[in-house]
Amino acid sequence: MLDKLDFIEEKYEELSIKISDPEVVSDNSLFQKLCKEHSSLEEIVIKYREYKDSKKRIEEDKEMLQDKLDRDMKELVEEELKELIAANEKQQEELKVLLLPKDPNDSRNVFVEIRGGAGGEEAALFASVLYRMYTRYAERSGWKTEIMSLNETGIGGFKEVVFMIKGHGAYSKLKYESGVHRVQRVPDTETSGRIHTSTATVAVLPEVDDVEIDINQNDIRVDVFRASGNGGQCVNTTDSAVRMTHVPTGIVVSCQDEKSQLKNKEKALKVLKARIYEIELEKQRSEIAKDRKSQVGTGDRSERIRTYNYPQGRITDHRIGLTIYRMEAFLDGDIEEAIEGLITADQAEKLKDLGE
Repeated sequence: MLDKLDFIEEKYEELSIKISDPEVVSDNSLFQKLCKEHSSLEEIVIKYREYKDSKKRIEEDKEMLQDKLDRDMKELVEEELKELIAANEKQQEELKVLLLPKDPNDSRNVFVEIRGGAGGEEAALFASVLYRMYTRYAERSGWKTEIMSLNETGIGGFKEVVFMIKGHGAYSKLKYESGVHRVQRVPDTETSGRIHTSTATVAVLPEVDDVEIDINQNDIRVDVFRASGNGGQCVNTTDSAVRMTHVPTGIVVSCQDEKSQLKNKEKALKVLKARIYEIELEKQRSEIAKDRKSQVGTGDRSERIRTYNYPQGRITDHRIGLTIYRMEAFLDGDIEEAIEGLITADQAEKLKDLGE
């Protein structure tokens, strides 16, 4: 591990020199590329230097204890040594995590797709609750949201909603949310007070660059139609809504949020590319899942990942056995505790895999 950290530190120092070179600065493309690489190494280099510094101070304190010291000084040095050893061990664990292979999509924007599942109208209402939860979380994180496609029911539920969250690191936090979310509550329309169980599916897809997904335009069928609101009421007098079909995969994307047909086409193509990219990611995850028992981070959409129990005010994440009794705050976007728990569990699994 130390050899690898030495190599990273040397590379960081080389990059520091290069990005100060006037010739490199004048080449904007090269300069940005080197700055990005330099920035990606900075956190681990800072942590490694802290580790080396505490290691050095530990050795100095041990040497001091070999000398004849008065009792007060000896106690002082021993106390400092104890704190330094604890800090050094923590830094070592943090360095192990920082050395784990990075997900290349972690810094990307995301598309979030939420669909009502089993439970009819109640499932659609739950889908709208999840949409609000994620948009509120995005607000708390300083990210922006944009609706790509929305299919509403008559009483405020969502049969389906596709929206984009723009912000650095959005995928790194939200990728664990893919799967089946289950809700247990008494619907407003239930007169006997019986608890109903409904589901909604969530899929989190990273936004991809054009260079990464090359789609043959001959493989895409585009249909245009008139956008409509609830109950079929026309909200547009022109054929601005777009339905885009990728013939080889059968993937269909519809967008009618914009008044412009061109803008709807652009949005639909973005979502289509993200879905095709997700198919490739799913193939990779399947290979990884063969060797890993843990379901954390696999993004399996058929898996029941979380239950929201309204009568008990309880949210349970089944992957890591985490239970939170803050229903109102959680649904208002305060979901960081669950996300951090999932990240920690995923890192622990990866560290375990490295050790085997």
